[in-house]
Amino acid sequence: MLLFGHRFITSKPFYHIFDLESIEHTPPSSTLYVEFCETNLDIIGHLSLNAIPFALSVQTINELIYGENFGASYLVVDQKLAKTAQSIAENYLFDAKILTHITKDETIEEMALLGIDGVIFPEAIIKINA
Repeated sequence: MLLFGHRFITSKPFYHIFDLESIEHTPPSSTLYVEFCETNLDIIGHLSLNAIPFALSVQTINELIYGENFGASYLVVDQKLAKTAQSIAENYLFDAKILTHITKDETIEEMALLGIDGVIFPEAIIKINA
């Protein structure tokens, strides 16, 4: 199980970007974090075309499938969608890893028992503005 942002485990942060200009303010070889919405399709398309690793926050099964097709490295879902997302990812052999947002250590065990690929704490996400 992958742990991002946990206080015991060193992990690379995700850089939450809000526009294409924000990319210039991120370190080289970083993993970018984008929320799926139609207004962000230009950002997502740019990341995909340029093979830039990114995590895509999704809210629905359709968005999950779009994210895999865009080539996201990680698909970040809330806890209520986690088990369904993981099952779909395994059934269709997604390359992306399924991560779920959590805030408490106790939730790690719950997500592990559900077979979720990993968890992400808020501390793992750094907001970048242009």
